[in-house]
Amino acid sequence: MKIRMNKKLLITVMIILSLSLLSGIAYFQFIGKDKPVVLLYKDFMVQVKEGKVETVYYVDEPKIEGKLANGKEFITDNPRTEGFKETLLMHNVEVEENSANSIVTNIIGLVGFIAVFAGMAIFMSKQSSRQTSMEFNKMSNIEAAPQEEIKVTFASVAGNEEAKESIMDLVDFLRNPEKYAKYGARIPRGVILYGPPGTGKTLLAKALAGEAGVPFYAVSGSDFVQIYAGLGAGRIRSLFKKAREHQKCVIFIDEIDALGKKRDGMNGNDENDRTLNALLTEMSGFNENEGIIIIAATNRLDTLDEALLRPGRFDRQIEVGLPDVNARHKILQLHSNRKPLAPGIDLGRLAHETVYFSGAELESLLNEAAILAAKQDAEQIKHEHIDKAYYTVIAGEEKKDRSMISQDDRRLIAYHEAGHALITKLVAPENRVTKVTIIPSTKGAGGFSMNIAPDKMCRSKKEMLNQIKISLGGRAAEEIILGEDNITTGASNDIEKATATIVAMMKRFGMNQSTGLLNYDVMNNYSNAGIDRVMLDECKKTMDQLYEETKMILQKNVHLLDEIADTLLEKETVNEDILDQIINGSLVDVI
Repeated sequence: MKIRMNKKLLITVMIILSLSLLSGIAYFQFIGKDKPVVLLYKDFMVQVKEGKVETVYYVDEPKIEGKLANGKEFITDNPRTEGFKETLLMHNVEVEENSANSIVTNIIGLVGFIAVFAGMAIFMSKQSSRQTSMEFNKMSNIEAAPQEEIKVTFASVAGNEEAKESIMDLVDFLRNPEKYAKYGARIPRGVILYGPPGTGKTLLAKALAGEAGVPFYAVSGSDFVQIYAGLGAGRIRSLFKKAREHQKCVIFIDEIDALGKKRDGMNGNDENDRTLNALLTEMSGFNENEGIIIIAATNRLDTLDEALLRPGRFDRQIEVGLPDVNARHKILQLHSNRKPLAPGIDLGRLAHETVYFSGAELESLLNEAAILAAKQDAEQIKHEHIDKAYYTVIAGEEKKDRSMISQDDRRLIAYHEAGHALITKLVAPENRVTKVTIIPSTKGAGGFSMNIAPDKMCRSKKEMLNQIKISLGGRAAEEIILGEDNITTGASNDIEKATATIVAMMKRFGMNQSTGLLNYDVMNNYSNAGIDRVMLDECKKTMDQLYEETKMILQKNVHLLDEIADTLLEKETVNEDILDQIINGSLVDVI
């Protein structure tokens, strides 16, 4: 890079000097001279006879120029008479007949200088191009070094048993390739792990390399997305070249959708296409990659180009989903091995309470609990540490300074959260409401009601309708207590969730008689004329109906709503036991 900068500086200096020289020549030849005095021929001859003319040149031109004794330039007509030069010489006037040639000489010299400069510029350009090519090759060499000793094994991965079983086949391929060669089986070139963030896709790739005892290259899809033409493709080739130096290895490409998105021909990018084509070529069989397994991870399998997913490239697509209750229990046990948990902590119960938690969130939960225990210098991690960490992961830290919150705002938030909690208990008693609080959090929530649904593979139509009612419970409570004109913006997130649920029911799951058993996402690919309006009308009609039902339930149980809100205003936080005592101690009318 230093050599390149020196050459750039040299070229810049040469350009400046050349321009300065050209400017000087132009100035002295054309600009620097004073404007010549125009003399009549008879006046010129008088000046000659009086000895006031010093030099005359351009004698063979229609006009002659010269210099007077006082140093001024002049111009006059050329008589072109015989003996004119002799007359001038007899009056001691110096005649310069080669001045025109001198200008020509200057021009020739200038052209020669430009030619020399152009030659040097071409030479320097070639040298610069050669240097640029060398630097381009250097930039193309991706800085991925294999991690020779991967200590992660399948024992370090809890849950995802199906994904682990599929990955274990590859371990056996790498360990005993001759066994499969006997049957004519080839090693799968690529495996795509897809699923939500934090579910352990990278961990599974490391476990594969660790179990097989082979080098592990970890790169990101963004490493190959470059603005320089050909650089991304060069890095792909560099990565595979390094991988071929080992007989067996694992290449892990995280976030592969950064370079492998679908090519639609309209919004394509030449550089991205070039990079993707390089990856396809390396995986397609034009190069022998036996012993090299490519594992890619993505959160969106549907965005990947079809050429990547065909057999012979990424042969297997393995879903790594959110862990179920048993997997969560194993993950919590794994991450708690080196943590001093108090004897009374029930990880099984915690596994039931952490529905929809990913493996990364479970690890973060126990880590936050350990940090809280360390800050308090506690001997062990107690239940209150885990409880506080749980809600920190979900909603953020509790705000310490709550002096700016008025009593009216506290009352509003209390009724809002009480509405969510009461509707949950009345319409979906199978759900758990582990905590209701009006303490604001650092994530912007004024309070929250923790609603935990049962761990199920599928949800019924009734459950989804009840979930919408739960989301609308806060707004309905505001309207009942404060009036329609005093409803607030606090239900914005609730309305967003309810809308997403009702749209999914009608557009994707066919759970509405009017819209029918159709997937409207597919219908929109053919024609969307009139579909959007029908969908909007039906969604609004259903939402209004559910909202009215929610208000009716709360109005019939307004005494419970008042009692829960009053308890929240007094205690700020209510757990499920207190909530059950309030509800079970009074008559409940759901319909």
